Amino acid sequence: MKKHSARVAPLSACNSPVLTLTKVEGEERPRDSPGPAEAQAPAGAEAGGRTSPHCWRCSGAQLRKIFWGVAVVLCVCSSWAGATQLAKLTFRKFDAPFTLTWFATNWNFLFFPLYYVGHVCKSEEKQSVRQRYRECCRFFGDNGLTLKVFFTKAAPFGVLWTLTNYLYLHAIKKVNTTDVSVLFCCNKAFVFLLSWIVLRDRFMGVRIVAAILAIAGIVMMTYADGFHSHSVIGIALVVGSASMSALYKVLFKLLLGGAKFGEAALFLSILGVFNILFITCIPVILYFTKVEYWSSFDDIPWGNLCGFSVLLLTFNIVLNFGIAVTYPTLMSVGIVLSVPVNAVVDHYTSKIVFNGVRVIAIIIIGLGFLLLLLPEEWDVWLIKLLTRLKVRKKEETAEGGADLGSGPQSKNRRARPSFAR
Repeated sequence: MKKHSARVAPLSACNSPVLTLTKVEGEERPRDSPGPAEAQAPAGAEAGGRTSPHCWRCSGAQLRKIFWGVAVVLCVCSSWAGATQLAKLTFRKFDAPFTLTWFATNWNFLFFPLYYVGHVCKSEEKQSVRQRYRECCRFFGDNGLTLKVFFTKAAPFGVLWTLTNYLYLHAIKKVNTTDVSVLFCCNKAFVFLLSWIVLRDRFMGVRIVAAILAIAGIVMMTYADGFHSHSVIGIALVVGSASMSALYKVLFKLLLGGAKFGEAALFLSILGVFNILFITCIPVILYFTKVEYWSSFDDIPWGNLCGFSVLLLTFNIVLNFGIAVTYPTLMSVGIVLSVPVNAVVDHYTSKIVFNGVRVIAIIIIGLGFLLLLLPEEWDVWLIKLLTRLKVRKKEETAEGGADLGSGPQSKNRRARPSFAR
């Protein structure tokens, strides 16, 4: 039997997923196509109203997927909000956003080792590390991972990864975490616009509306603080981070397409290697030029740095590989839910003012993000659902009229005396 795996696109550290699961471990798993519940009833129902065991198995599988989805949502929300808050806390003692970005990105090296451990524990066909590595290297072409491939297909994404995280962390220094997290949700709108222009993806009016809402939310968020320079710079930084994240995803789809789980893990580990080999010099330069300077290494809050790196690594693992156990849309919802979490923390730990303009901007951007989660065939499904509801209403009306029409006749028949002896 031929063995299949899901194909995913490795996301940047702050990117929101737009993934489609194809096949997983030998069993086909098509795109989830939500529709009216009554459309599935005849397939699982037997004569006399009994439900077949196959229907119960399907329901159990769906319940497990939803359960895992809730767990993934909570994990994405808590890890992303926790990493954002911990970064804000770290900057009070260690004002070095680029060094923090470099330190956390180094942990990407653990992706492939962690994947291989999962492969050994779960897969029936055990492979050595070298065999698995060579098989995953086919993702880069027939010649595998060569020096040319490293600099042309991996290095650009390493730069985009670093820029995405650095701009996001630098924005946290300028504005509160609530504004940063909600503005970063605009990256999904940027992904749609770039995909529409560069990849020639299908035009969808509802997504254009969502992109307009995202832009309107950015403007309103800027106005919420009165266009102060400090706030404008912070908003520009987080919008730049969202743009880099969107560019990462679109370029990955354009140049590399999709990747299996092992290939995605290897690619992310290669980004960690690129960071260690070629980005390390930048924190050193910033240190000696005293742009990002600390008096002694004992003053570095290593607990905060390691905690932030672990949370970010957890976020990326769940975001890239959670598709194996649940729906991609649920993982995106976890990113949106981090906004109210950050808002609650900011309310009690900072001087943020939730005025009307800021609240409306948060709602508008969140609404635009949710609109972008609608599938491409949402209008077809909506029409089918409305049609089924209309037909059911007509049938219920007809049955009600028939009952009223037959009611008096049956009553007269019961009241009429019988003279037959």
